[in-house]
Amino acid sequence: MNVYDIAAALPPVDVLRERCRSLAVLERIIDGGEPYYAFDPAWGDDEAAQMSNGSGDEWTAVFTGDGTFIRVFAHESSMSPYRDPDGELWPGLLDGLPEVFRPQLDEPAFGDEIGQFVATAVLWRRAGDDCWHAGTGIVFPPSRGPYDNVGPDGAAQLQILLDDIVDQYVEFAGDYYETAVDRSAVEHIVARRPLTEAVARALNPDVDFAALREDVTAIGYPVVAR
Repeated sequence: MNVYDIAAALPPVDVLRERCRSLAVLERIIDGGEPYYAFDPAWGDDEAAQMSNGSGDEWTAVFTGDGTFIRVFAHESSMSPYRDPDGELWPGLLDGLPEVFRPQLDEPAFGDEIGQFVATAVLWRRAGDDCWHAGTGIVFPPSRGPYDNVGPDGAAQLQILLDDIVDQYVEFAGDYYETAVDRSAVEHIVARRPLTEAVARALNPDVDFAALREDVTAIGYPVVAR
């Protein structure tokens, strides 16, 4: 699965934003440390959803008034700019990027030690667009074999945001945290029903619900009244 496959399957921006928010809430409940998925409602003047596996793979979706910009980096991808002595991006990666998203290329969080934009996949969708876009004419390197589960450009890391988000998260959390995850509780949060202490404790019996309430409210997710 490459960036074109993901662009064809991602939901509209409003749906994507809420799925990202739900992932951040789930992560905050299950793991109060460094979250795998996070949501920052104050990314400068914008909002941003983030994924980081702590091993060099990451993506960020920046939600702006002009649309949404997604940057993906997979550290082992053959399309990494680190493959090139001059740090050049893979040909075509940014072809067709609207001017309104050009400031994202100067975002410090997306750059290397000298401030050069680093990515293996880029997607965008302007406000009013009816689909997602990626660079035109990208020629992908060949697959590295049957165990290449992130694809040539790492865009498959966004697959959890596609339609079966509940089952995908249950599978992810079961593997990553090595524990069974309550599917009904995950479904409750993905559906954006107000968070209750019972639902939170179904996912993490030891959670500090008072602290959780503050963090989840800051993320922009509904919580039951006290």
